[in-house]
Amino acid sequence: MAQEVRGNLEIEDRGAVLVARIDGGPLGLFGNDIAEQLDALVDRADRDPAVQAVVFIGTHPDRFVSHAEVRWLQEGGATVPSVGVRGASALAHTARGVNRAGGLKAALGKTPLWPAVQLERVHQTFLKMNRSGVIFIAALNGSALGLGAEFCWANDLRVMADGDYFIGQPEVLLGIMPGGGGSQRLPRLVGNHKALLAILSGEPFTPAQALEIGAVDDVVAPDRVLDRAIELAQHLGSRPKASRAAIKRSVYFGGSASLEEGLHIERSEFLATALSAIGQELMLDYMANTDAAGELPLYQPGVFDEVLQAGTTRGAGAPQKEDQR
Repeated sequence: MAQEVRGNLEIEDRGAVLVARIDGGPLGLFGNDIAEQLDALVDRADRDPAVQAVVFIGTHPDRFVSHAEVRWLQEGGATVPSVGVRGASALAHTARGVNRAGGLKAALGKTPLWPAVQLERVHQTFLKMNRSGVIFIAALNGSALGLGAEFCWANDLRVMADGDYFIGQPEVLLGIMPGGGGSQRLPRLVGNHKALLAILSGEPFTPAQALEIGAVDDVVAPDRVLDRAIELAQHLGSRPKASRAAIKRSVYFGGSASLEEGLHIERSEFLATALSAIGQELMLDYMANTDAAGELPLYQPGVFDEVLQAGTTRGAGAPQKEDQR
């Protein structure tokens, strides 16, 4: 019998960016140990105002995350009587309520409900990543399948190594289907039809194919993957954290709602940022610099490029001392 994998996340502090190395053992698997450590890391990064971004990379030489620990999935499923879609839906709703209550592992750890609670926790962790102002980036040093790919889709950006690697959802080949969000997040990234064909066939994308359809954001040489991901993390992490959180919530959740509901989400998030301390400070600064220079800062030569690099408009377009003489 295969032994349970004891996974680990190794966290390296690089100032505003945390680098999390995913150690899924010799086979590079994603199991419950990694799921629990990932949840704690997301909470830590979200709470800490000094942390702007988290970059994930695998410790396996050729794989980011191979896929879920199949033993974890199979044994979890074996404890639950076979149910139809309605029964499974009721189980999932119950698991959500139990998960919100928290602290029930001692009571439920050996019951049929526990696997559903663990799955619910993985989903809630991925959703927390989508709500957070932290920028999450998957630095794919190699291949990712199944839950490994679903974890990538839950990140904000994906940088993939060029080479003989692949990323995709092969669950149909094992008689199951994606359960970590693959059938929902991949269509939102690449479109319904491309995602449907990929998930129905189980055929993964090469790095070039993934880049062409927008499943990953960049493909670079293997020795550049981490550096490129950190570059992107520092660039996007220079923007105000509260603004990033509002934008992510509006796009991830508003973009999947009806137009009317999506616009309501956007209005709510906009008003919150407009009334925030950082929003008020930067808008007052922008107006003051406009009055002093007699021109809008973002329309002054070279200023927009400087702002994009700095991450905010603070001080942008203000007359230099020699200009005021």
